[in-house]
Amino acid sequence: MLGKVTSFGLSGIAGCAIQIEVDVSGGLPSYETVGLPDAAVRESKERVRAAITNSSLPYRFGKVTVNLAPAGMKKVGSVYDLPIALALLICSGVITQEQVDKYAVVGELALGGDVRPVMGMLPMTMAAFELGYKNIIVPFDNASEAAYVSGIDVFPVRTLNEAVDLICCSTEIKPYVVKAWKPELAKSAVDFSDIKGQQGAKRAAEIAAAGGHNILLIGAPGAGKTMIAKALPSILPRLTFEEALEITKIHSVAVGVDYSSGIVTQRPFRSPHHTASAASLVGGGSNAVPGEVSLAHLGVLFLDEFTEFDKRVIETLRQPIEDGVISVARVNAKAEYPAKIMLVAAMNPCPCGYFGSRTRQCTCSQPTIQKYLNRISGPMLDRIDLHVEMSEVAYEDLRSDAKTETSAEIQKRVERARRFQAKRYADEQRIRCNAQLEQKHLKKYCVLDDVCSKLLGKAMKACNLTPRAYARILKVARTIADLECEENIKPQHVAEAIQYRSIITKYWR
Repeated sequence: MLGKVTSFGLSGIAGCAIQIEVDVSGGLPSYETVGLPDAAVRESKERVRAAITNSSLPYRFGKVTVNLAPAGMKKVGSVYDLPIALALLICSGVITQEQVDKYAVVGELALGGDVRPVMGMLPMTMAAFELGYKNIIVPFDNASEAAYVSGIDVFPVRTLNEAVDLICCSTEIKPYVVKAWKPELAKSAVDFSDIKGQQGAKRAAEIAAAGGHNILLIGAPGAGKTMIAKALPSILPRLTFEEALEITKIHSVAVGVDYSSGIVTQRPFRSPHHTASAASLVGGGSNAVPGEVSLAHLGVLFLDEFTEFDKRVIETLRQPIEDGVISVARVNAKAEYPAKIMLVAAMNPCPCGYFGSRTRQCTCSQPTIQKYLNRISGPMLDRIDLHVEMSEVAYEDLRSDAKTETSAEIQKRVERARRFQAKRYADEQRIRCNAQLEQKHLKKYCVLDDVCSKLLGKAMKACNLTPRAYARILKVARTIADLECEENIKPQHVAEAIQYRSIITKYWR
């Protein structure tokens, strides 16, 4: 007898339909799984058998063949346990094929028959809806995530028996009703009001947040580089629902999500250690899972001690920073992940940390300093929009009780600037902020008058800037104008944007 159940797997961060076919025939008892299953899928036979028998349901012995179609696609994980069990129960006569055909089914089984949550629930539910399914059976803990997909009824089950009763209509399980989604303010250990002095760095951080620009903080140890970076999430604009779904799809596949909230409510802030490998940063593994760059999508990727990262690791960031997407190809899989990140890098100016310091003497030789700085290549520096030099905080500033702006006050200006940009780019599908402008958009949205053009031309010659640096200056000037709600870029906006490229001539001669 043959039983069929539709389930879903993952290809990158996209869901894909998997047809579960189970055939039970006469002969010596055996169990064979075909269709390129991995170890977790092959081991499902023991989980499925134990779950069925421990749920007091009949398990039909015989020659059992489980096929996962399409046969040429690698099947990964325990997500197919529940649909395999239901297909076996069709063969046992407990449920009928017509009853099961109404549902897509996803879930892992425990030996006692409990249904456990799985990763990647959101993209799988989206795929089910796109293929026309009106109902999907999911683990109870995944329901709050899956229910955010409108147009499909999500039926949460805690046990195999609950799934059988639902399909047989012997019990009424209502579709899960999700709570209204609401973005949360970013929880940051550091508020901008906690940072003493460093008004120039605070201003640069505000510009970076308003336009989604990459920023490099360079200065002596203890200058406050890490504090600025950790405070940045608290001034970023709150997520839109569409952005939350994008981020959740990635996190659901790679690390799972907080099942209590269902989907992500805050922008991600990722801070990998400087010993991280290239694969962990851009993604990899046998199944091409997302790396830190993709996990920071629409949020912040903070690289502290930037020069301590392996140079090859740093260079792998060049393409995703430029394109906003990264393709990962491995032995068993190939995937494309979004990577629209805001890179925040912090570094010392030399090995001892005090080159250019006003208070301490640098002990490094000039060749040593240049070798240290040259770990960051010119092409990488070109891709960072704002370069900010931070000097030590004066004792008077540390002792001062003067009130400074809070993160909430700065965030209001940032969100106002983002709304200004959203209105401007309403007809551009791929652009959310100024940092995402492509070359073809610069003439349309970053128009300069004669005074601004002459000013920028002088800076290009004086600092020997590249065409890429020219484009970055235009984008930053556009953001500075947006913070002042100015439609046109003015000379003072261009001058400030140029200032954030000037330290290259001091450190990278």
